[in-house]
Amino acid sequence: MRRAMWLSDPAPARNGPLELVEDQDLRPAPGEVIVDVSACGVCRTDLQLCEGDLPARRLPIVPGHQAVGLVRAAGDGVDQALVGTRVGVAWIAGTCGRCRFCRRGRENLCEQATFTGWDRDGGFATQLSARAEFVHRLPEGFADLDAAPLLCGGAIGYRSLAVAGLGPGSAGARLGLYGFGASATCVIQVARHWGCEVHVVTRSTAEQQRALDLGAAWVGGPAELPPVPLDAAITFAPVGDVVVSALRALDRGGIVAVNAIHLDRVPEFPYELLWWERQIRSVANVTRDDVRSFLRLAAEIPVRTAIEVHPLEQANEALRRLADGEVAGSAVLRVSRTD
Repeated sequence: MRRAMWLSDPAPARNGPLELVEDQDLRPAPGEVIVDVSACGVCRTDLQLCEGDLPARRLPIVPGHQAVGLVRAAGDGVDQALVGTRVGVAWIAGTCGRCRFCRRGRENLCEQATFTGWDRDGGFATQLSARAEFVHRLPEGFADLDAAPLLCGGAIGYRSLAVAGLGPGSAGARLGLYGFGASATCVIQVARHWGCEVHVVTRSTAEQQRALDLGAAWVGGPAELPPVPLDAAITFAPVGDVVVSALRALDRGGIVAVNAIHLDRVPEFPYELLWWERQIRSVANVTRDDVRSFLRLAAEIPVRTAIEVHPLEQANEALRRLADGEVAGSAVLRVSRTD
């Protein structure tokens, strides 16, 4: 029997919106695989879905889009050698492969894209089904629990760096990170690997210290400006005020990349903050190439994650702690004992 945490009626995390349900084991459809889940990260997007800030696409739904496990079965049309392989299942669950965005390598913008834990049942369960071409082989060197946060926080952070105009040739660039949760923990390690100078703005003194431990050149609170103009900034909080704060810290020609699927609002601000060819850009989803490129780089660096582990049955508690800002690093569900 499969065990899964189902969301039927979004509600505040403190009210425990998820219900543990047992149902039949899954069977693979053509072109799909069944994954025995060992671990699944708990993302802020999961929280926003469960609390109703992110409108549900279907209910009931099993959240979770940072799932790690072993392929237990493969459907017709799938290479059976995939069975027994350790894989990750990330946010992007399917695309049409035909539209102008897919043809140009921008499948994250596909209008027919589907997403794990939003359109398809996700990894807050002992089993999940996924399209075979949308699972990702995991590199060695990461335990299942440690690998889970790489599949969303790491991958979307990696894409955020690209949206902000940064890459392997960005040594010396000044980057600001606004917020320092799971995604920023991965981002700072990649940015430092590329030689960037990283400045971190967060109200948490514990997060400030963690940023310094990971090589930040400066840390400060929300009311403070970094000591130097920034070439780029990434915001992680779903709060529009933070976007304006990051914009205020930019040098001429700088970019603010907004790493959020939901934002409350962007307040009015003077045009002078945007002038001199500064930009505000959103980060929308990830491509499969983003996930796979980041996993290779994460193994090379290697990127290390800080995790807080909860059993599957305590998914509501993990969401509550995330909502209350009590999670240091990433919350991860231990779904099975295979890790």
